[in-house]
Amino acid sequence: MPGSTEHSGAAGSLDDALGVALADTVRGTGASIGGLYLIEEAEPVLRLVALCGLPPAFTAPWRRLPLTAPVPVADAIHDDTLVSVACQEEMARRYPRAAAVLPYPFALAAVPLTGVRRSWGGLVLMWPAGRPRRISPRERGHITSSARRMARLLDDADRPPALPDVPRVVPADATRHPAQTGLAAADYLERLPEGALALDLEGRVTFATSTAARLLGRDADRLLGTRPWHSLPWLDDPVYEDHYRTALVSRTPVSFTALRPPDQPLTFQLYPDTSGISVRVLPSTRRTEAPPQPTGARPPVVAPTGRLYQLVHLAAALTETVTVRDLVALITHQILPAFGAQGLVLSGVDAGRLKITGHHGYPADVMERLDALSLDTDLTPAGQVLASGTPAFFADPAELAASYPEAPQISGKQAWAFLPLIISGRPVGCCILSYARPHTFTADERAVLTSLSGLIAQALDRARLYDTKHRLVHELQRALLPRALPRLPGLDVAARYLPAGHGTEVGGDFFDVLRLNDTTAAAVIGDVEGHSVAAAALMGQVRTAIHAHATAGAAPGQVLARTNRLLADLDSELLVSCLYAHLDLSRGQASFASAGHVPPLLRHARHPAAVLDVEPGPLLGIDTGDDYPVTTVPLLPGTTLALYTDGLVELPGSDVTRTTADLAGHLDTADGHDLERLIDRLVRHTTPGQHTDDIAVILLRASRLRGAPA
Repeated sequence: MPGSTEHSGAAGSLDDALGVALADTVRGTGASIGGLYLIEEAEPVLRLVALCGLPPAFTAPWRRLPLTAPVPVADAIHDDTLVSVACQEEMARRYPRAAAVLPYPFALAAVPLTGVRRSWGGLVLMWPAGRPRRISPRERGHITSSARRMARLLDDADRPPALPDVPRVVPADATRHPAQTGLAAADYLERLPEGALALDLEGRVTFATSTAARLLGRDADRLLGTRPWHSLPWLDDPVYEDHYRTALVSRTPVSFTALRPPDQPLTFQLYPDTSGISVRVLPSTRRTEAPPQPTGARPPVVAPTGRLYQLVHLAAALTETVTVRDLVALITHQILPAFGAQGLVLSGVDAGRLKITGHHGYPADVMERLDALSLDTDLTPAGQVLASGTPAFFADPAELAASYPEAPQISGKQAWAFLPLIISGRPVGCCILSYARPHTFTADERAVLTSLSGLIAQALDRARLYDTKHRLVHELQRALLPRALPRLPGLDVAARYLPAGHGTEVGGDFFDVLRLNDTTAAAVIGDVEGHSVAAAALMGQVRTAIHAHATAGAAPGQVLARTNRLLADLDSELLVSCLYAHLDLSRGQASFASAGHVPPLLRHARHPAAVLDVEPGPLLGIDTGDDYPVTTVPLLPGTTLALYTDGLVELPGSDVTRTTADLAGHLDTADGHDLERLIDRLVRHTTPGQHTDDIAVILLRASRLRGAPA
């Protein structure tokens, strides 16, 4: 329809149409703030492209977010549902990192923009704290229909929209209100005994009465166009700027008192709306302390509050990195965009050299040239900044070439920040941020990057230690497990060990398959209590003992009984569950002995899969002197046996009996021709996400022996 905003052509462009839709949604839902995120094509990152009700400076920590970030809009996109946060307390509970950067009272909703063929991004809306705590069904319908409208605009567009570095600001009001500069209004305000100021959403003074100018001690014409905390030195403190941020984000009145030197307290009352903030300035009898000032020279300029919140946000994110890979991804996706950089080189100190542990925005040949440089290199400033402990900033190639002539020619970048990573005087590495164009580093950028370098140093040191421990743990685990499975005519075998999805402690799960002679084999699976080096050592001893007793010809019950006596002699405090299976292919039977282990699954060729009822004996390590009962079942051609550890069925919040029965049902219906693929399906069926415990699985399938009667 002509004039409709459903089509991008009527709005002039796709950007205009999305801006109109965002403003309509903010007004229609009664929200005070709205933001539109779109997913970048090149990588799974959200980019804030349009903003309503806030200045862009507020959004520095949020302009570019990984799709996996712990924030409401990422969760809404991942779950394809509306996510609502009713209050500040709920935000702190569910999204602590976001709450640290937005410590204001407000309510929030995030909804995905789901198109016909793809997910485009998400919409975020914020309301003042006084709104009802829960979104009504009518409001939910309005929000989701608005999101569908934006998704349709994106679906119908000829090409995806451009993603700006700084979000486009969309006015919430359908029409801009004219400034109240009429003589009558001005005369009215001048007659009042109090001062009056008007601030726009950016915090700049757009109107000031003569009374306000007199109380503030600054001519009105020198106030207009400035931010009060910039033009009035006694308000140049992050605490006062934060009151403005609180009023703007929460859309609620804010009052505070500040001391105008030498001894005049002034009360400021802030009243925000969608177009700006009205401020009353009144003399006060309430005494307040001036912000502490160092003696001597004027203190350095304080970084803007937005930068301080940005530092808090990035610091919180750095504490969540675990591996070096996590750290490189976080710097790439959050720190580089926050400072407008395009390139990253992260190096760690290793034996007097700088080994590159991660990079972004550089070709491989450049990294090969920069890798393993000596700490005393004069090719780049990296070694010098580590030796001095002082960051180095170069705004353009000429500035860098003056001290390091070859450095600008290596990569073609145009500006650099070299950040030394040092912990308690010990050099850890160097972090280099680089720019595709010349870049002048402001004082607050230098201050924040310098602070950030210490946090990156700690994160890198912690991540490298974790990676080293993780690698050693899994090398130890692999050394204690069989390197290969034996081949036996008439028996197909597959086995898998899956360590827990987190942590650096070695697990105690073990398995083994032994060829006893041409027609018999043994399979053993078990789990040592705990996750530690002691558990791994005991696991190796148990596996060796079982191997020795089984190959010596002991019966299944005797194998476990003799191994139990060995553990009693070792006087170990750890207990071991174990299941031993003796497979006689010539007789077509399988015999089981269990030391408190989870029961196996059995599927006959012509019968449904079921949990095999194996009478258990005591756990290994309990010196009872009891024998271990043996359970014998037929092992016909086509029979499949599944032996596993409890990590496959003991899941948080689930009943192990029901999970085991469900696993048997899945084994019954799954195609068991390829045992390796069958193991994958069984594991994915019970633990579709990250498993929290180690898992070991053995699958055994009997086939007809060559020459055996049909």
